[in-house]
Amino acid sequence: MVAKHKMYIGGRWVESRSGTWFEVYDPGTGTVLATVPEASADDVDDACRAARTAFDSGIWSKIAERTRARVLFEAANIVRRRRDDLAVLEVQDSGKPLRDALADIDEAAYILEYYAGWVTKLTGEVIPVGPEAMSLVLREPMGVVAAIVPWNYPFLMAVQKTAPALAAGCSVVLKPAEQTPLTALLLPEILEEAGLPPGVFNVVTGDGIHAGESLVRHPLVDKVSFTGSLEVGKRIQRVAADSVKRVTLELGGKSPAIIFADADLSRAVPGTCFGVFWNQGEVCSATARVYVEDKIYDRVVASIAQEAAKVRLGSGLDPEATMGPLISHSQKQRVESYIRSAQEEGAELVVQGALPANPALAAGYFVPPTVFAGAASESAIMTEEIFGPVMAIRRFHSESEVIAAANNSPYGLAASVWTQQLDRALRLGKALRAGTVWINDSQPAPSEAPWGGYKQSGFGRELGKPGLEEFMESKHLYLRIQ
Repeated sequence: MVAKHKMYIGGRWVESRSGTWFEVYDPGTGTVLATVPEASADDVDDACRAARTAFDSGIWSKIAERTRARVLFEAANIVRRRRDDLAVLEVQDSGKPLRDALADIDEAAYILEYYAGWVTKLTGEVIPVGPEAMSLVLREPMGVVAAIVPWNYPFLMAVQKTAPALAAGCSVVLKPAEQTPLTALLLPEILEEAGLPPGVFNVVTGDGIHAGESLVRHPLVDKVSFTGSLEVGKRIQRVAADSVKRVTLELGGKSPAIIFADADLSRAVPGTCFGVFWNQGEVCSATARVYVEDKIYDRVVASIAQEAAKVRLGSGLDPEATMGPLISHSQKQRVESYIRSAQEEGAELVVQGALPANPALAAGYFVPPTVFAGAASESAIMTEEIFGPVMAIRRFHSESEVIAAANNSPYGLAASVWTQQLDRALRLGKALRAGTVWINDSQPAPSEAPWGGYKQSGFGRELGKPGLEEFMESKHLYLRIQ
């Protein structure tokens, strides 16, 4: 039987005012998993009004910091208690392997805990302005936050935006991706059980065109925090500009991995493959364009082919599977179109893995890991975000050459450098125009450190203390004392 869900607005579970629903699919089998309300502009208005009423009342924004911290600490405890159920639902909804979903849930619990710890440690400052006055700088919650999250890390991203917003004292209206709303719809239960007052946290479900744009446009929303594609991010920025909303955008990427001849290949090869094939390649920071120094090029290409061939596709609940399906049929078609175009443009197909043998998965949205070598520098697979398990490898001869090639992109989210020379690592770390540069690693994103991009990968930061400050305003209080 297909599960039927409701939205959470003003502390109540509700259907959409229009009475319309949309279907959520299991990407592993292509079958319907659940039905969810299709939020209209009226539903979004209800949620924004509930969030504004809660914020203005002070039931959360003005309570003692210790109380806010206790609620977030308790929410972290509840997430840990419900870890297994949350992870299984995440697998069914997104397709990712269970071990990856478990890691996501664990990190979500930690993020709640991390920002709970910050609540009682936020301070202002006193600025010297002469003997006759004092200037006090206060930090205040921004107001109502619209949090719009993607489908590749549904629960983790929902918490990654919600936890710092709540820690700051804001109210939140969350819109999960229409492909993966199910674990986000468990977050209200968790926060309510932890003691969050009604109206402070709300969830509306629906697509970006209707629910998402209504949320960004709504006059009661003070701040928009969005993670997703470049094109949608541009649209959000344009719409938000009409009311001069604060906006944080974490957008796409085409991250380079650079392997020098002195690199420890026993780490560089599996690390680089992980950087592209992890989470089915549906990672905004995926290091999908790989530059290998000429001296070791052939050896590295052969080793990457061997590593890619080890990947086993299957259901996310299959303990032997190391890669699950892509999120949707349309995403599968999109990734396959890039593979075809790479072949048409003359790139060498080094390896392409096998599809699952299980006939029950025949209708699933699977694309095997695919590696190309020698693609033209301006080809689509070298320049455009694919968001799938496709790697393109090119050779380089000098440090200056590879820096120029790596930076020749409209994106600047992340980069990975593999070398045992500390001076070179530091030079590359400074020269690469990216928000995060990994040295001898790929994809770690500690919740204690800021995350965000340069150039068209967006602006603003998530995680760490900067991620909390994105949800706060600075107020200058000038006090005449003489």
